[in-house]
Formats: sequence, C-alpha cells, structure tokens
Amino acid sequence: MKLSIIVPCYNEEKTINEIINKILSVNIDIEKEIIIVDDCSQDKTKKILLNNFSNNEKIKIFFHTKNSGKGAAIKTAKKHVTGEIIIIQDADLEYDPQDYGKLISPIINNKSKIVYGSRVLNKKRYSATGFTSKLRVFGNHLLTIISNYLNNQKLTDAHTCYKVFLKEVFDKINLEENDFAFCPEVTTKLSKLGYKIIEVPISYRGRDYNEGKKIKLIDAFKALKTLVRYR
Repeated sequence: MKLSIIVPCYNEEKTINEIINKILSVNIDIEKEIIIVDDCSQDKTKKILLNNFSNNEKIKIFFHTKNSGKGAAIKTAKKHVTGEIIIIQDADLEYDPQDYGKLISPIINNKSKIVYGSRVLNKKRYSATGFTSKLRVFGNHLLTIISNYLNNQKLTDAHTCYKVFLKEVFDKINLEENDFAFCPEVTTKLSKLGYKIIEVPISYRGRDYNEGKKIKLIDAFKALKTLVRYR
C-alpha cells in the first residue's frame, strides 16, 4: 500500500522545510508520496520548495497562481493522488507526522475507512493560552457538537487537520469548498453517504496569530453555514 500525504501551504517559509523533513523521516511500513500544493505564497515558501524538494522522487509540488484557500489546494492535490490511503497535513508544526502510524492503523487493519486525529480525545485538558486561543477551542467544541447532531457522528474534534481516508472513499466526495470550510464539507458529505468516522488521539501544539495562525472567527461562521448547506 501507499500513503499519499496532501500538504496545502501558504506563506509558511518558517516551517515548510522542517515539516516536509519530518514527514520524510517518519518510519512506517508502507510507501509514502508527498503532494505539496503552494497556494500562491507571497513569502519564500515557493523558493524553499523548489530549492530543497523539487528533485525528490517521493514529492510532487504544484503551485497556484492565485491564492484560493486550503480547500482549493486539497482539490488540486486530489487529482494527483496515487496512494490507497490519503492524509491531510498542515504545513505548520501544530500536528506531528509521528502520529501517522496510529492514524493509518485502523484503515490497514480494516477497522474503518475513515480516521480523524483528535486533539482532545483521552485528554483531561486541552492546552490553550491567551484569549484568542481559548476562543478557538470553545468554537471548535461548539461546532463539533453541532456537526455531530447534524451528521449523526460521535466525534470529539470534527475540525481537526488530521483526516485520513481510503482513496475509494475520498474519490466519492465532490469537493466544492475552497477555504477552511473543506472540513465541515467533507465530514458532512461522508456522513450523508453513511460512513462512521472513528478517532484516535494525537499530539498537538497550537500556534497563535503572531506565529502565522490563519484561521479566523469568520471561518467559524462559514463552517456553520457549510454544515447546514450540505446537510
């Protein structure tokens, strides 16, 4: 089997080199391919990708000529996936690729066709410092409750980055959203097809806006609108 790792990125010059090297260093028993889509970065991200990774046969790199959003980058990458298992990986350092093994294990062992990595599962406390961070945690919790109600799921972290799919399942989803609304869109559409999503606990180190955090309050309202729209 092969694991296809989709990496959407935008203005991540501080982290892109480290996160790709972390992915390359992950020791798992299946082949990996990395599909990076740069969403028209305005910093040095494109230069770093071209200089450091363009000659690596395990990596495919695509560049948008217009900034279109995370969902748009995932749609571009989806066309080039050749692995049987797909995982979404943000280009920052909030999520640790060392979790890949436990994320793909339920799929390899035929226990599920979809796995989400939960930042809160089996944790007594979710780390958040600062008002904006705590507000994001509360917003994610509230949106997860609404998502579970509308989609008949039992998730603890519906809007996690780490979403893992069998390709045959992911191919059934016609992705339409271009921004962060990808998350509620894909969860809702999978649920409408009757799939049950399982979760595994993951490590997480959240960053703040001064470190490059991009998701904003408006995205929470878009997520809610997306949940209702596709349901």
